[in-house]
Amino acid sequence: MSARLRLTLSYAGFLVVAGMGTIALLWYVLRFVPEGNLYDDVGAPVPDRSDLIDALLPKLQVVLAVLAVIGLVGGWLLAGHMLRPLTHIHAVAQQVAGGSLEHRVRLDGTRDEFRELADTFDTMLDRLQASLDEHRRFAANASHELRTPYAVERAMLDVALADPAGVDVGRLLRRLDETNRRGTETVEALLALAALDQGRTPPRTPVDLAELTAGVVSDLSPLADHGGPTLSADLGEGDLDGVEPLVRQLVTNLVVNGLRHNIGAGGSVHVATGSTSDGRAELRVVNTGPVVPAHLLATLTEPFVRVDARTTGRSSGGHDPGPGGSGLGLAIVARVAQVHGATLELSAPSAGGLCVRVVFPAPGA
Repeated sequence: MSARLRLTLSYAGFLVVAGMGTIALLWYVLRFVPEGNLYDDVGAPVPDRSDLIDALLPKLQVVLAVLAVIGLVGGWLLAGHMLRPLTHIHAVAQQVAGGSLEHRVRLDGTRDEFRELADTFDTMLDRLQASLDEHRRFAANASHELRTPYAVERAMLDVALADPAGVDVGRLLRRLDETNRRGTETVEALLALAALDQGRTPPRTPVDLAELTAGVVSDLSPLADHGGPTLSADLGEGDLDGVEPLVRQLVTNLVVNGLRHNIGAGGSVHVATGSTSDGRAELRVVNTGPVVPAHLLATLTEPFVRVDARTTGRSSGGHDPGPGGSGLGLAIVARVAQVHGATLELSAPSAGGLCVRVVFPAPGA
């Protein structure tokens, strides 16, 4: 039996019981009417109790039948009106069960139990969708970020295979081990970033930006070999408090982005670190490359946005340091800068390329 039918029967039953109660009250009142032959002042006969009962009983039966019909019809309509919000919630729940998390109940009207249920259901869907989006974002970020260590390993192995006799096996193994370790740190950085997105803040430690950047430049130097863009660094002192794997990922992404979106032979990527006059650590990455339209600068930190997909493209004769970017590098940079309270500035030189400046808060700030 459906809830609507149960409510209908409940409404009709209540109405019939109320009618029977009224009849019982009337029957109680009739007890005070005398029984027998009654006459008024002029001697005319007056109806007694039995006469009144005989006259009212058929009409009371009709009244009860009418009340039952009104209760059933009116109850059915009233129950449908009352359960309409629940029907809407059920329809949205079916859409969600089919895999569509974009739908929401968004129930209007007064704040009653149905409205509270709908709002709670919408809140649950918001959290579920946020969690699912976070998992998807983590998978996309991981697939994007793990390209870099694989590309570095491929470059080192290509060099070794080209000249097996001149390979320093010990040095090659050490570099491969370091690159593999960087890949592990990349995954840890992405897990830390996911934790930040979920409101969990990893502990921050003092970070030497110059030392960290030097390690990144050393790790990525194989990507700049063989006629590709030159990679240079000018590393001045700069300290900050942060999550080291995330800061390393930020620097790595900026350098890889500079190498990937370049002009090939004759191009350059210059990395500089230092401190501002008020003690803040500063990182600057400048690379040559295609001209970036000014109106696209604000979109570069959006996920899956690539400059070469909106311009005439990279030079066909350019150096390819690895698989083509998926447009997540600068998006992750922006997120890491945000969680560290750093400012991120992008500018496009008129000659082409990109200049990225990141300024971290001073230690203890």
